[in-house]
Amino acid sequence: QLHLTDSGGKSVQAGDSLRLSCTASGWIASGYVLSWFRQAPGKEREFVGGLRWRDGATFYGDSAKGRFTVSKENHNAMYLQMNGLTPDDTATYYCALVSAGIIFPSPSRYNTWGRGTQVTVSS
Repeated sequence: QLHLTDSGGKSVQAGDSLRLSCTASGWIASGYVLSWFRQAPGKEREFVGGLRWRDGATFYGDSAKGRFTVSKENHNAMYLQMNGLTPDDTATYYCALVSAGIIFPSPSRYNTWGRGTQVTVSS
């Protein structure tokens, strides 16, 4: 079973950019989808964006469109490039994995999760 390690979170200023990384413990097969979610204190876990491994197709949540980009590299790494950060982007960010052909925005569909990385944006 694959394990995920998400990293790259830190404290930044509004308007800054940040790139998060998600690394799998082994080879990611073509039948998988990897996605980013985030969760702020007192709020539900929110879909940010996802990527279908076999063809690199992406899908984004409304909060990410136009500002965030999901990409992959090699056979076991996924990234979340975040630009134009605002305090509303403050949250713990998680990467997640599921064997699927489409990118599900619901966190309940995913069965493998990273431990999360904290992003704090100050105004």
